[in-house]
Amino acid sequence: MSTEPSYESTLRELATDQGVLRYHEAGDGPPLVLLHGSGPGVTGWRNFRGNLAALAERFRCLILEFPGFGVSDPTGAHPMAAAPGAVLRLLDGLGIEQADLIGNSMGGIVAAQVAVSHPGRVRRLVTVGGLGTNLFSPGPGEGVRLLTEFAERPTREALVRWLHSMVYDPALVTGELVEERWAQATHPDALASARRMYGRAAVAARTAALAASDAPPYWATLHRIRAKTLITWGRDDRVSPLDMAIVPMRTIPDAELHVFPDCGHWVMIEQRAAWESAVLAFLTRKEAP
Repeated sequence: MSTEPSYESTLRELATDQGVLRYHEAGDGPPLVLLHGSGPGVTGWRNFRGNLAALAERFRCLILEFPGFGVSDPTGAHPMAAAPGAVLRLLDGLGIEQADLIGNSMGGIVAAQVAVSHPGRVRRLVTVGGLGTNLFSPGPGEGVRLLTEFAERPTREALVRWLHSMVYDPALVTGELVEERWAQATHPDALASARRMYGRAAVAARTAALAASDAPPYWATLHRIRAKTLITWGRDDRVSPLDMAIVPMRTIPDAELHVFPDCGHWVMIEQRAAWESAVLAFLTRKEAP
């Protein structure tokens, strides 16, 4: 594409029975839904705007803004619990029977959950870090602990510490990025969402609930995914260390793992060209007869 798609030209709204979903749309072709991660000041647009031009040359790209992060209407549910339903409401509202899904961190977990519960809706699945469980590294990772610090005491300094944990190259943490993230992170909805997800009380409650539940954790259900899957990871990820990739790589029946060097948690940003090349090759690969 000759020009980068703009925020205003791509922004769309979809009225649903649980409030308005906002998303960005660009390109023609098979549908490709992009799902953002969590963290202070996150939006789908900020996660994937740099990749939109390349992906929209081959796909109808739909960047969903999850409820509870200050862009789409909140549903009242925990943001992680509301997210899979939001994906299905987007697909249903746009009349899309099946799509490819790309999910970054939390978005990858959500995409995997949709692929487990509604296998017919997902053709191919791409995840970016975050999927699985710590096997050798201590959990939670450094970046998640810094998220808790920010949720408890949201300051610019805490935001900068968290941003530095996200990347391999500290030069990516520019003043512009900090101010952009700070403005979104201090939105009342976004702050409430951060506390519900990463505040100390929320983390303790979630840990206790998991210990008391007979339901398996989501990563123990990954063997039920039927979509061809590409797991992408930064070798130097300090949010979700690389050993987390082992369980999904081994248990998803048709999964491949691509690890990018000199790269933190934001693979699609920090290794943009290499990541886009690998993802496009995977998504456009012909099915074997």
